[in-house]
Amino acid sequence: MDNGSEIAIQWLSIIHLVSSDTALKISDPHGMFSSGSCSDEKKIGSNQEDILSNHSTAQEGIAEVFREDQDVNFRTVGWIWASIIFLKIMFATGVLSIPVALAALGAFPGAVNVVGWCAVNTYAAVLMGDFRNRHSGCHSVADMAQVVGGKVLREVVGGLFIITWVIVAGSGMVGAATALNAVSTHALCTNWFLLIVTLVIIGLASIRTFENLGWLTWVGFAATFVAVFIVVVGVTKLDRPVAAPQEGPYELGYVVIATPTFIQGINAVTAIFVSNAGSTAFLPVISEMRDPKQYKKSLYVCMTIVTASYLTFSMVVYRWCGTWVASPSLSSAGPLLKKISYGIAFIGLLVTGALYVHIAAKYLFVRILRDSSHLQSNTWVHWSIWFGCTVGLGATAFAIAGGVPIFNFLLSLAASLGFAPLTIVLPSYLYIYDYAGYRWGTAFQQVKYWFHWLLFLLGCFVSVGGLYAVISAIREAYAMKTIGSAFSCADNSGSV
Repeated sequence: MDNGSEIAIQWLSIIHLVSSDTALKISDPHGMFSSGSCSDEKKIGSNQEDILSNHSTAQEGIAEVFREDQDVNFRTVGWIWASIIFLKIMFATGVLSIPVALAALGAFPGAVNVVGWCAVNTYAAVLMGDFRNRHSGCHSVADMAQVVGGKVLREVVGGLFIITWVIVAGSGMVGAATALNAVSTHALCTNWFLLIVTLVIIGLASIRTFENLGWLTWVGFAATFVAVFIVVVGVTKLDRPVAAPQEGPYELGYVVIATPTFIQGINAVTAIFVSNAGSTAFLPVISEMRDPKQYKKSLYVCMTIVTASYLTFSMVVYRWCGTWVASPSLSSAGPLLKKISYGIAFIGLLVTGALYVHIAAKYLFVRILRDSSHLQSNTWVHWSIWFGCTVGLGATAFAIAGGVPIFNFLLSLAASLGFAPLTIVLPSYLYIYDYAGYRWGTAFQQVKYWFHWLLFLLGCFVSVGGLYAVISAIREAYAMKTIGSAFSCADNSGSV
């Protein structure tokens, strides 16, 4: 090769390097890909989708929170494993509380709400997953909030995320304690049962990766599904609902279309919405998937099963129990099946609580150790921070679940102030932020743009309307003196 050819090749190499570096600077003007923060990639105009998609794929290995070449490899979850984890996050015994909401709305509007909210929550989960894969350093909704609203919004959303999941973790603890009360016919003070299950839940939540925790989610989902199925079949074999008067005439309360008041209606709608609104917990799981691009497959498998199960189970129970769904819900098929179903559901309730504590703890853990060598190293700092997060948040969930007399109302507040903003409002704005150019695009692009503003307003309505209904219910409970005491030993299973 002559000197002229060698010089030409050298110049071509230099030009290639310079152009590549320039392209990276143009698409990443703030150097976000080289940091550990959520990558703030270029917004999408009406003709930029393919460019951003290709660029995001090229940068994924740099921007991901967890790297595969470290001492501790978190990215080991396959899409099937992820779908089971998603199912356990979503599917709980609360499905049997949906018939109460159907009683307020009627069978037809209730069924429409079940399918409709499952569809809305599925689409919102798609929006979050797509945004996360375009900004692949996002480990949680708080990271996404930072991209679209800066550090202040990140702190607000991060706080809501932790508070919401700690509260629902407390509900898992209460459910597991209720199971022990039901099986043992209240053999111990409820506080002792609550303490026992809390210790077990903290231990399970401390399993470090979702892959290892995934084994428990298989068992937990199966146990919960079987327990609910037993009750659903059991109620069809009864002459009349367990909670109904056992002698004389009674009104079943089954109607096709009901006429609720505003508060009754918004309470019912919120209850159905919350039953499948846990998709914000999917994001940390995506960060631990081997291939985050397969997230949608996991999501669709999960939500198809959830939608079919919720619709079928709730409609059967409502048809046979009407307004007489027992509290707690697994009591609806009678004393014997109550013990059997709670005995089977116990492991599922433990896994539910552990999974929720793990989700909140993983967010806090990553937030503390992000950009440090301890995040994926087996150091004493790594382990002490991790155990500190699980023990601290687990203890907080225990204190809230047992020590707050209005805990049931607190769950409703978490739904209104936590799930609605995080599951509907934020995802719709993520789309609006990334596709801002659609406002002036083609007619179809403009329709999509303004549709997401309508979705944004729907989330605001659920949040504000739900908050109003909860406050009204709390005022009524205090007026009727039905508020219990903190750390009560009383049986919460209705066994004695």
